[in-house]
Amino acid sequence: MPPLVLIAGPEQVLAERGLAETLQAIRERTPDVEVIRLHASAYDPGELMVHASPSLFGGDKAVVVHDLDEATDELQQDLLAYLAAPPEDLTLVVTHKGGNRGKKVLDTLKKSRARVIDAPAIKTDRDKADFAMNEFRRAKRRATPQAVQALVDAIGKDLRELAAACQQLIADTTGTIDDQVVLTYHGGKVEATGFRVADAAVAGNAGEALRLLRHAIAVGVDPVPIVAVLAQQLRQLIKVGSAGRGRSVDLARDLGMAPWQVDKARRSLNGWTAEALARSLQAVAAADFEVKGGGRDPVYAVERAVLTITREKAEGDC
Repeated sequence: MPPLVLIAGPEQVLAERGLAETLQAIRERTPDVEVIRLHASAYDPGELMVHASPSLFGGDKAVVVHDLDEATDELQQDLLAYLAAPPEDLTLVVTHKGGNRGKKVLDTLKKSRARVIDAPAIKTDRDKADFAMNEFRRAKRRATPQAVQALVDAIGKDLRELAAACQQLIADTTGTIDDQVVLTYHGGKVEATGFRVADAAVAGNAGEALRLLRHAIAVGVDPVPIVAVLAQQLRQLIKVGSAGRGRSVDLARDLGMAPWQVDKARRSLNGWTAEALARSLQAVAAADFEVKGGGRDPVYAVERAVLTITREKAEGDC
């Protein structure tokens, strides 16, 4: 284990795993190592140098500096001073979620030949499928592509839950993991599916939205909550679109939303007009009436609403 380690990237599941494996490797080398954790948001000037000073009782230390991307100027200065003359018997581990803050420290760490552990963002279904497949490979288990896709569809966006689901299947099953095994364990964990249908619809991706919708129906999701999520997503776009400019935190407080929801809505608004959003919301309201007993075919009602939304978005992009 080198004396300098940088864990860089926004994906916290990967960052936490990289940190845990790093500390485990340090403890295997030095079982009685003292681990000291410093958090950027609560850092006191000079704190790093105090911990880096030799102890009267000797012994190795490992200092973990969390969230360099939130570091104060004082913490950055202390880190640069540390890197100019690193003490012996001490391992420094720095985590950084991304952005430009702390860039000079990052560059200095890399020039000092720190071991870099990447924690890249995992956002797309393909990224999640690759992640899940690698989880099974790490455990020397075979999983079919259909099983991996079914698992991603069932779990939704939460990578932490996806990792836990992979570990559950590894621990509780034997042989090849196929889609039937996944549905046996996770067919009911589809509460996030409605959000994925809505995300695809709002993005104008008709094929993906219908695929996700039909998968949800096939594993037993009721159309009612899916329609509710479609309505929620459209209302959020309308709220954020009419709120004007401003910081996400301020708008979130005024609109009764989370800041990440405001940021997501702003990204999704590209290509949408107020008129198209209004027509889409009317289509969802009609579907809501039909899935609650006002129509003969609830599934068709949801599909029609999804196609209306994707068509409105596509026309806005033209």
